[in-house]
Amino acid sequence: MNLYPLALKLDGRRVLVVGGGAVATRRMPALLSAGARVDVVAPELTPALRAHVEAGRLTWRERRFTASDVDGAWLVQVAVDDPEAAAEVSVAAEQRGVFCVRADDRAAASAWTPAVTRHDQVTVAVTDGGDRKRALAVRDQIAAALEATPPRERESLKGHVALVGSGPGDPELITVKGRRLLARADVVVADRLAPGMLLDELRPDVELVDAAKIPYGASVAQEEINRIIVERALAGAFVVRLKGGDPFVFGRGGEEVVACAKAGVPVTVVPGVTSSIAAPALAGIPVTHRGVAHEFTVVSGHVPPESAESLVDWAALARLRGTLVVLMGLKNLPKIAARLVAEGRAADTPAAIVQEGTTDSQRVLHSTLAEVAAAAAEAGIRPPAVVVVGDVVTVLG
Repeated sequence: MNLYPLALKLDGRRVLVVGGGAVATRRMPALLSAGARVDVVAPELTPALRAHVEAGRLTWRERRFTASDVDGAWLVQVAVDDPEAAAEVSVAAEQRGVFCVRADDRAAASAWTPAVTRHDQVTVAVTDGGDRKRALAVRDQIAAALEATPPRERESLKGHVALVGSGPGDPELITVKGRRLLARADVVVADRLAPGMLLDELRPDVELVDAAKIPYGASVAQEEINRIIVERALAGAFVVRLKGGDPFVFGRGGEEVVACAKAGVPVTVVPGVTSSIAAPALAGIPVTHRGVAHEFTVVSGHVPPESAESLVDWAALARLRGTLVVLMGLKNLPKIAARLVAEGRAADTPAAIVQEGTTDSQRVLHSTLAEVAAAAAEAGIRPPAVVVVGDVVTVLG
């Protein structure tokens, strides 16, 4: 059989899906992404499909299929495993001249859904005479090749800034969007916590500014970073500000957005995986757990509790029963732990420190709130490190 390949413009056009199970659930995202007006006919729906209905993204007819359901459809997707019911749908579609995809029997369908990969604005669909496994294998090879292909520059990014969260240390934890924008950068201003392997992938002509080497105090250094990203953007470059973790979780990303806004420079923010969740997770510590912790609080520990500059209500934190995650708090950990105990948190509350979480150099130290600071000093724990306080520390053993 020779197939005629075709890409369908479904935006605003009605697509009928018969069946509300797992197959329909898998097919739905692509249909909705294409802008189709989706009608589902099925006695029952999966929770995921019900969520689409409740959000108004599709309509649901809570019953079995009737032939008239095909009327007005541009495409029919049959997502049931009952051959007789599926045949009834495809016959009705054939009579009305509507293409019909069948999940139960490709040979009986008038249209096939290929194995698809998408990269940037490139969509590749692969069919192989019904050999689904071979089509998937070819698709995966093409996907790997596309990953190494520079994206098409759809819109000019000249004069723009992107604040990209690179994640907690493992280069594979940067988002797909973050990596794509990084590949298009003319200038990269990188934090010391940004994964070094990402910088190794930059084009040779990219200007790399190491923000950690700016020879000023902390506040002045931030002003210099703001000046650099604004200056380069106004000169016509696409600037990526590559930050460890998430730009807005103690990353001073807000200050950089304000600086760009004052200069009239457009900014794109790309969230990143934050170490406050990822580092404990990879150390076997869930920050929440049913019956153990119903909330978790993330605080900065770079200012000691007794400082007039501290904005943290340590007394309130000590009264909480959930998980406390402290970032940038290793230096002040003795004072932080003592303050929490003094304010009422039990001295024997489990505590842990995760050093260089998500990387090959990750270390984990387990202790209690009263002893964790001394244990960290004895073990030679060094920044970057995440401190976790709460019963979740021991919930997984």
